[in-house]
Amino acid sequence: MTLTRIAVAGAGYIGQAHLDAVGQWPDRAVLSAIVDPSPAARAVAEARGVPLYASLDELIVRDRPDGIVLATPNALHVPQALSCLAAGLPILLEKPIAPTVAEAAVLVREVEARAARVLIGHHRAHSPIMAKAREVIAAGRLGRVVGLTGSATFYKPDAYFDAGPWRREKGGGPILLNLIHEVHNLRMLCGEIVAVQAFASHAVRGHVVEDTVAINLRFASGALGTFLLSDCAASPRSWEQTSAENKAYDHHPDEDCYVVSGTDGSLSVPTMRLKSYPGAEDRSWWKPLHSDTVETVREDPIRLQMAHYIEVVRGTTAPLVSARDGLNNLRITEAVVEAAASGRMVAVAQD
Repeated sequence: MTLTRIAVAGAGYIGQAHLDAVGQWPDRAVLSAIVDPSPAARAVAEARGVPLYASLDELIVRDRPDGIVLATPNALHVPQALSCLAAGLPILLEKPIAPTVAEAAVLVREVEARAARVLIGHHRAHSPIMAKAREVIAAGRLGRVVGLTGSATFYKPDAYFDAGPWRREKGGGPILLNLIHEVHNLRMLCGEIVAVQAFASHAVRGHVVEDTVAINLRFASGALGTFLLSDCAASPRSWEQTSAENKAYDHHPDEDCYVVSGTDGSLSVPTMRLKSYPGAEDRSWWKPLHSDTVETVREDPIRLQMAHYIEVVRGTTAPLVSARDGLNNLRITEAVVEAAASGRMVAVAQD
């Protein structure tokens, strides 16, 4: 089989994760080039043994790949994606799809008009843990889902803010930087989110931007949810610290970041502890719940995402996370920002 030639634009932290992921499928794909105008990118390209281009236009004219990963700053996502679409290139576009919903909507219209192959990089969608959790819920083992409690609580050190002072300002807080990672997981577990409420606080750090947010969620099914988000909490209840999928983070195997509750049982994720009643006639808080652990595997979802993207490039499968998914995730994030600022419930636009 001919190897699929993948280029990566952006040689920063997430870009290098994609470079590594391409290399993990040597029988299916090959890294063809890196696109990055920064001086530091030259050493990255030399270490990988591939050519370096300063712009997408240069890449497309001189060394057109089969597909391209856009792991560039958020502000570049839409213009670069539009350039790739015009050239007919399949894209893996890092999240968020765009800095704003308005910009994302422009890109989605173009993607859908062209029937283009675009995968949005919400890599947790490729997690075997999430796939198993969805399977448990879809099989009805929880009964009717009534609610979800979730958290992304972790501590960012002072050096994080010193290295990027913009993170202390509006737009640099955990709503826009971290919540987008969670939203797709919540949608996968409980379906579409139709309304949100939120309280935001900056009481701990005193920065202009928030450090802690409490969020209420209403799902289209009628289920309700709560979510606590904080980057100043000495707590391991975040996906990174509980899933063991990213080895850069400390792992706490006894902690969960999501609990989905239904009329027949509840599932804690990612420990996959299942509590359930054996039958409808046994459902009572006075009766014992059966305890079980759902078997699953733990693999690097960025590696699995790349395998999926290779097939998207080849045209053998549709993107698991579409451009419209990326738009809907961003809509929810923007709704949380609005709800926190206004103090009122905000409906999330539905397609």
